[in-house]
Amino acid sequence: MGHSREKLDLQGQKFGQLTVLEPVENINGRTAWLCQCDCGRKTVVKTYHLRCGHTKSCGCQSGPGGPRYALGLTYIDGTCVEMLAAKTVRSNNTSGVPGVDWLVSKGRWRATICFKGKRHYLGSYSCFEDAVKARRQAEKEMHDRFVSEFTD
Repeated sequence: MGHSREKLDLQGQKFGQLTVLEPVENINGRTAWLCQCDCGRKTVVKTYHLRCGHTKSCGCQSGPGGPRYALGLTYIDGTCVEMLAAKTVRSNNTSGVPGVDWLVSKGRWRATICFKGKRHYLGSYSCFEDAVKARRQAEKEMHDRFVSEFTD
């Protein structure tokens, strides 16, 4: 016989500054909720991040200098706002540019970008600078627009 787990109903519950409004489409197979922050902004958060205290607000804190991300990482549609805003290069990156790597088998540079839980292929290029240009354009269109919509 199968064992079924009943889905938690978090509607109306408060986690930090977030009040759970309603369930939304799952993120990477995980239950997610539309929440309203005490500041008035709405955000989508996975159940686990609410219950473990990982996400306690929409990411904004009022005070001098504008928004701060002092209460942990903020995920919207499966994307971490702080990671996109920081534009850091991972330690295992060999090209020095996020999302650009060398395909030994093809002798070409590949450009990719991850956004909202999906990897987007941007093409392969014989010239490193062309791969970087494709990546930077995708960052402007996807990441930068997303971060500015969240922080404005």
